[in-house]
Amino acid sequence: MNGALGMDRITVRYGSTVAVNEVSETVADGEWVALIGANGAGKSSLLRAVAHLERHDGTVTVGGVPTARLTHKRRARLVAYVPQKPEVPVGMTAFEYTLLGRTPHVGYLGDESLHDRRYCLDLLDRMGLADMAARRLPTLSGGELQRVVLARALAQEAPVLVLDEPTSALDLGRRVEVLELVDALRRERGLTVLSALHDLTLAAQFADRLVLMSAGTVRASGRPAEVLEENLLSSCFGGSVRVMADDGGELYVVGRRAGRRNEQYEVQP
Repeated sequence: MNGALGMDRITVRYGSTVAVNEVSETVADGEWVALIGANGAGKSSLLRAVAHLERHDGTVTVGGVPTARLTHKRRARLVAYVPQKPEVPVGMTAFEYTLLGRTPHVGYLGDESLHDRRYCLDLLDRMGLADMAARRLPTLSGGELQRVVLARALAQEAPVLVLDEPTSALDLGRRVEVLELVDALRRERGLTVLSALHDLTLAAQFADRLVLMSAGTVRASGRPAEVLEENLLSSCFGGSVRVMADDGGELYVVGRRAGRRNEQYEVQP
């Protein structure tokens, strides 16, 4: 199915507070778009609205089909969501939790097939978690648990993958590994990916397009080189930001100290 994701005038309110204000964006079939912005910019609220986990105004479509009209099970076959802070069923193993991702493909009175079980074991293997399949979730580290949650979402085989800070609990090496895996699966399966990423350098390296949010609205949308502009980032994030490019054109975003003291210090004997 065409996995093009449409968001038309999405608005999310919490009481009198408007967290997302009439955001309209399109993620093309097979494209990776990363939401960036400071804490409280509205990224997570927008992602939860796309996954129909947050009450909202406006319309979300997948392949031109309004998802609000669909059953929960049908939506789960179109959109897979990875939360920033997943709930952990204490008694489940990593394999059992991943297998939950196959639920949208199982009949109401049916059980998971041998194919479903093998599919989930293969995902855990690709996540580097094959030897932890029988471990109970509370015994996993934060990074291991985050990869299991991603495996469960991938097990849904939905054309749209929504990721809310999918690498927040991982060290730098694991962050790159997981994003490389998401990108590889995106290319293999033609997945459409909408994610929130706090690491602007990784967002620039992996996403086709960036959407910069501030106070619930879109401040900029475009290729990484178009959005990662120093003055614009500084105004949205606060402080001073520097954007650098290496010889290959890769972009790197770093914070810049407001000032440096130039005094010379004499070491006393």
